[in-house]
Amino acid sequence: MRIKTPEVQIRDLKMGNNNPIVIQSMTNTDTSDPKATAKQCIELAEAGSQLVRITVNTNLAAAQVPKIRELLDRSGYKHLPLVGDFHFNGHELLTEFPEMAKALDKYRINPGNVGKGDKRDKNFEAFIKVAVANNKPVRIGVNWGSLDQDLLTHFMEKNASLVSPREDREVIIDAVVESALKSAELAEELGLPQNQIVLSVKMSVVPDVIEAYEKLAARMSKSKHFYALHLGLTEAGSGMQGLISSSAALSILLNQGIGDTIRISLTPTPEEPRTKEVEACKTLLQALGYKNFQPKVTSCPGCGRTGSHFFQELAQEVNFHITEKMKDWKTKYPGVEDLKIAVMGCVVNGPGESKHSDIAISLPGKMEKPVAPVYIKGEYLKSLQGSNISNEFIEILEDFIKENY
Repeated sequence: MRIKTPEVQIRDLKMGNNNPIVIQSMTNTDTSDPKATAKQCIELAEAGSQLVRITVNTNLAAAQVPKIRELLDRSGYKHLPLVGDFHFNGHELLTEFPEMAKALDKYRINPGNVGKGDKRDKNFEAFIKVAVANNKPVRIGVNWGSLDQDLLTHFMEKNASLVSPREDREVIIDAVVESALKSAELAEELGLPQNQIVLSVKMSVVPDVIEAYEKLAARMSKSKHFYALHLGLTEAGSGMQGLISSSAALSILLNQGIGDTIRISLTPTPEEPRTKEVEACKTLLQALGYKNFQPKVTSCPGCGRTGSHFFQELAQEVNFHITEKMKDWKTKYPGVEDLKIAVMGCVVNGPGESKHSDIAISLPGKMEKPVAPVYIKGEYLKSLQGSNISNEFIEILEDFIKENY
């Protein structure tokens, strides 16, 4: 059961409370290039990102934010919330560029990157006051790599004085959680409503980020004072490492009811689209049963019983066909994303899986007759054979969708 947090409204998007988990992403374009940034925002939104964050780090970038908003609106993306990501100089930029402050739908601040000592408090206050004046929600995003050093020193010194000091990692986790909650408390004192505050406590090690969010959730539950939570593993890495690490951390937290919005941060390779991290979020939420984004294809990994690579090729072709057709299907056939398909490689699990699928095919393994039975809703339909099985099965799939959605 999800922790019931306050509902945060970001443009027309509602996050937290009983609303579905929100998928978000971030551009990696130079924000001072409004056309390139708006283009990537649209690509991310088309892939399924429900809000997009952009870097606002210089005067040039700040000056172009209203133009980016204008380009999005003119391109049919007036609904898409735009989030400004600020470090070090956000209080200055928001004050000096009021049109930028109005154009953004949400601000992100890292309390460890707003200065030191008295300057830190003054800068944080200036930032929050702009948010209050413009009625904008704020994510207070604490990262362990840029943690407030005064706070960390205090926690470390306190720990060192104990008879049995705890491990440094435990102290750092507690300091990260404390930074988020104290910053949120200060933001409320400055006039930012509880339902306009989102918190995150990101670490780069899976067990640490899980523990940080668990402690944050526990402290909110104890005080009965909740904030919407943004989940993510910072600096997760690229490729398989980034996907597995983020999925492991986010799955455990979401399964505990922790989290209102997610981002899977991946280090992109030159040949990979930025949208890969959005696809990863969708795949994760579908795997956990939160929401279906496209038909699920169950397929076996193959073993010594499977007679060829054909079932692997068929599974790939079916997945490719779904990806190619999904945009059109969503418009024509509402609910098609809940369709269950099975492509199995032999008789061991083929008939069994067919009973749990809407449409299934069981290809022949070694020592089996060279025919591939097709099942609809668990009932035998017909058998396919020969060199045209792929096209025939996809044709049956298309007919099934037309008749049932």
